[in-house]
Amino acid sequence: MLKGFRDFLLRGNVVDLAVAVVIGSTFGAIVNALVKDLITPLIGAIGGQPDFSNIVFTINKSEFLVGDFFNALISFLIISSVIYFLVVLPMNSIMKRLKSGEKLDPSEKACPECLSLIPLKAKRCKFCTAVVKDS
Repeated sequence: MLKGFRDFLLRGNVVDLAVAVVIGSTFGAIVNALVKDLITPLIGAIGGQPDFSNIVFTINKSEFLVGDFFNALISFLIISSVIYFLVVLPMNSIMKRLKSGEKLDPSEKACPECLSLIPLKAKRCKFCTAVVKDS
């Protein structure tokens, strides 16, 4: 039973996911600090309110704290923009190239027998040992 649990923990996906969660939470903390300490004071200096967290409006003696919401909204927009432009767009581009058959590494070619990627200058496939003609 413990061997199965150990194998589960040491599998690549679990470790990758754990690293991603730690990096993601750290990145979120950095962006929150950026928004709270730099961006909102800059916007506040232009608008006259240096701290968004103090923005409050009252209706029938009920206070609505909208400043923290503005900080969270700005943080969300920054994080989602970074993820989109630095992760989603590059991955979409790579997947589009893979689907169209374009080679990602111009120093390799496909073996005509087994379709494995081999160096351009190879005379024989290292996987199936088929003789490869120069193209």
